[in-house]
Amino acid sequence: MTESPPLPPPEGLCVLHLFYRVERGIWETLDDRQRTAARAALDALVDETREMPGTQLLTFAMLTPKADLGFMLLTPDPGIALDVEKRLGSVLGAEVISPAYSYLSMTERSEYTTSEAEYARTIEQEEGLVAGTPAHAEAVEAWRTRMAKYLKDRLYPRLPGWPLVCFYPMSKRRGEVKNWFALPFEERKRLMGGHARTGRKWHGRILQLITGSTGLDSDEWGVTLLAHELADLKGIIYEMRFDPVSADYGEFGDFFVGLQLPAGEILRRVGL
Repeated sequence: MTESPPLPPPEGLCVLHLFYRVERGIWETLDDRQRTAARAALDALVDETREMPGTQLLTFAMLTPKADLGFMLLTPDPGIALDVEKRLGSVLGAEVISPAYSYLSMTERSEYTTSEAEYARTIEQEEGLVAGTPAHAEAVEAWRTRMAKYLKDRLYPRLPGWPLVCFYPMSKRRGEVKNWFALPFEERKRLMGGHARTGRKWHGRILQLITGSTGLDSDEWGVTLLAHELADLKGIIYEMRFDPVSADYGEFGDFFVGLQLPAGEILRRVGL
């Protein structure tokens, strides 16, 4: 057999959220030597994965009984994602953990991002900057710099070790009365602009990564939130549900909330 060639997407990263339950009855059949070896194997796998080019692995102890352990893998190659997923499922020993939930998505651009031409018109109309003047050119160049960073952060994020993480899948409604995809593009873009302004009020308290999953999993997007305070996770989700994009068109899956910790500490927290 030959090794499969890499299959990186044209841009962006593969993102895999994995959640597991601990099968305590199986764990209790292991002796002390086997348990020590299992803990060391997980530490080694986490370290090895984090050393792969362009790859990140976040590790969580979950806060609700829906799952005990959580992982978020970001990598440029779906082959790496497959390999890491299989190894994580067995690294603690056969059947010690069992899958509770998984979600596959990709980092992606937003189709509603302001274009350079739109920004140029805005500063002409709202700030009186005349096209062709040094002031106008300076403002446009500053916008290009901001947008380059925004796009890099969206497509190739480097997620920080903030202590709290929340993940949930979501889709836009296709009902008989409210159908997001039947709206004209400009109306969708206007609504998403207001939605983004609501989210920006939480800058510094919430870091949000939206990944696309149309055709990859059961919903259309995955939302990952990182925070320092549990109340901030609750607060941003509560506030944004009053925004028309969520109130009229949002459909949400289950929420998975956990503590981002080193692998060894996670095992201690869940009693392994």
